[in-house]
Amino acid sequence: MTEAKTITVVQTKSPIGRPAEQRQTLVGLNLNKIGRKAVLQDTPAIRGMIAKVAHLLRVEA
Repeated sequence: MTEAKTITVVQTKSPIGRPAEQRQTLVGLNLNKIGRKAVLQDTPAIRGMIAKVAHLLRVEA
């Protein structure tokens, strides 16, 4: 079997003062507080969400 590739993201900045669309994207990535980590599947949809709020996140291996 093939293992699904994963990507870990860590929220580094607050969504306060950001557009509602960016806040909703963070919620979709299971992030809502600084320092939270989420392990997500590495899919094009997730990559697009990460790109939308890249200034608020740090991507780990």
